[in-house]
Amino acid sequence: MTDEEVLQDTPHRRVVRVGDTVRRPVQAWTPAVHALLSHLEGAGFPFSPRVLGIDEQGREVLTYVEGEAGPRSWAKVAGDGGLAAMARLLRDYHDAVAGFRPPDGLAWYTGETGLGDGKLICHGDFGPWNVVWRDERPVGILDWDYARPADRLYDIAYALEHLAPFRDDEECLRWLAYSRPPDRRHRVKAFAVAYGLPDAAGLPDAVIGVQRDIRERVRRLGEAGAEPQATWVADGYLDELSRRVSWSQENRHLFEVDDDTE
Repeated sequence: MTDEEVLQDTPHRRVVRVGDTVRRPVQAWTPAVHALLSHLEGAGFPFSPRVLGIDEQGREVLTYVEGEAGPRSWAKVAGDGGLAAMARLLRDYHDAVAGFRPPDGLAWYTGETGLGDGKLICHGDFGPWNVVWRDERPVGILDWDYARPADRLYDIAYALEHLAPFRDDEECLRWLAYSRPPDRRHRVKAFAVAYGLPDAAGLPDAVIGVQRDIRERVRRLGEAGAEPQATWVADGYLDELSRRVSWSQENRHLFEVDDDTE
């Protein structure tokens, strides 16, 4: 076999590149994710990896998407162009997945099955680190492990937490590639316009709601021994999630958009 290039190596997940493929551990929810990715391939959605099967070591095999991702992606979304590109990419995904109905019996990482009224399968982890870029153009979405049934507003709010961003100025300047403190209100409105929302009303509260939901889900899964959440809880990550919720509540005024997007 071709030499393996380690892309991620943690106690709960080792991801490697082999040639033009990616090999990842199979999880209980992998069949559901594969059904989703197969649907996207059939729908002609070009931004998701393709499922190639299971290798001799029992790992899932996906196509490798060439480009920049991970920490380097933050600089791509600091400007209005990258922000709008992320919003349009998310809308394209939601449009492509809208007709997907998960096969009976397949469960997502949350343990949920089926698809309730008004819901679709959200990506669940749509942040800059999971988007692959070539120059200033997004070409792929990675890491579908957290896909789950939800209202599309979940993905929108999750993305906005990181793209507005719901972080203080020091973090924006030091870690998130901003040259000056971001105009968060403008960025919320610009994302809403690029996605195609009728207006931006309620988005700050939706982000805070998602932050609370994530904190509760990490707590619940960590207490159940699921990884990586159990490690996160042991390392004190719940405190960090609580601080994020508190900061967002205290600074909600920075994100409020009074007028519509038109």
